[in-house]
Amino acid sequence: MAKEELIEMNGVVNEVLPDSRFRVTLENGHQLIAYTSGKMKKHHIRILAGDKVSLELSPYDLTKGRITFRHIERTGYTPPPRRH
Repeated sequence: MAKEELIEMNGVVNEVLPDSRFRVTLENGHQLIAYTSGKMKKHHIRILAGDKVSLELSPYDLTKGRITFRHIERTGYTPPPRRH
């Protein structure tokens, strides 16, 4: 059980920084530095500038966050089926 409750917010990635970090603008306009969660690294989920993401923030330091989910924007494009 966590010692503190995490704040969950949504934002947009503005810039990809070195060392797997990202500059993210939250829905309320604040900017912060975020990093990907371990499960996202494990499953090789790529994050690019312009992606919409969900973040977890600590109530003690609101300038840093952890990206927990990348929202997929549905477009008209569907990839071809995989051949076995």
